[in-house]
Amino acid sequence: MADQNKPGLSYKERRRWSLVLLLIGLPVYIVAVVTVLNWLDRPPIWLELLVYVGLGILWALPFKFVFRGVGKEDPDQS
Repeated sequence: MADQNKPGLSYKERRRWSLVLLLIGLPVYIVAVVTVLNWLDRPPIWLELLVYVGLGILWALPFKFVFRGVGKEDPDQS
């Protein structure tokens, strides 16, 4: 059970959401970006690489709080 006094997600909830985001959200995002770029005329390779790198970083920013501390030990365990 999660401690109701703590704000935000518990450690286990962050681990579960990070897996969902990485296994489902990221592939869906990649397919969406590639589809949108294919609708447009193909830009030069350097611009296409720049767009992919920029959108890859932009994807992770909103979910930074979910991924923070997931690789460490559970801080709630004694």
